[in-house]
Amino acid sequence: MIKKYVKKPVEVEAIQLKEDNIIEVLDFICDGEDFGMCFEDAREDVISAVKLSQKINIETPCGIIICRYGDYIIKGVKGEFYPCKPDIFQATYEEVR
Repeated sequence: MIKKYVKKPVEVEAIQLKEDNIIEVLDFICDGEDFGMCFEDAREDVISAVKLSQKINIETPCGIIICRYGDYIIKGVKGEFYPCKPDIFQATYEEVR
């Protein structure tokens, strides 16, 4: 028998990838650790690569998924990260004050 379910309200942390917040995004996906430490000596290379490609690869439980400028990066309830398109994000989430 098919049943209907309602998604439980869960508060998540998220950040939108934009051209002007790459360092903040990298710090976020390094789970609060300074991304310079997370990426060791490749700090400038990583920033340049993101600026050039306008995307970042996010390691998710389902594998690597591309997050492009404008997409949101969500930290799930188990600390996992995944990208989300802006229209889906805005339809699904509300900012908590």
